[in-house]
Amino acid sequence: MWLPTPIYEKTPQLWLLMALLFVVLGLYIGFGYKLTYFYVLLGLVCGVRGIQVWRMRLSHRREAPDAAQMEGAPIAEPAGH
Repeated sequence: MWLPTPIYEKTPQLWLLMALLFVVLGLYIGFGYKLTYFYVLLGLVCGVRGIQVWRMRLSHRREAPDAAQMEGAPIAEPAGH
């Protein structure tokens, strides 16, 4: 599935926002309800996922050559032509 670049770039922040909302919602309803533990746990899972996505992108971008630098580079011809 293809996502537009602005949405794709904001997905780690979306995960962290969902984490914050779930934790706050869980704390708001109080620990007298069983769902509170589920909301807090789901918030922690969303937070971990947001950090995972952010770290994977960061490490991939450090390894991959910069596309802007590659635009002006000459195209290599296959050997023997």
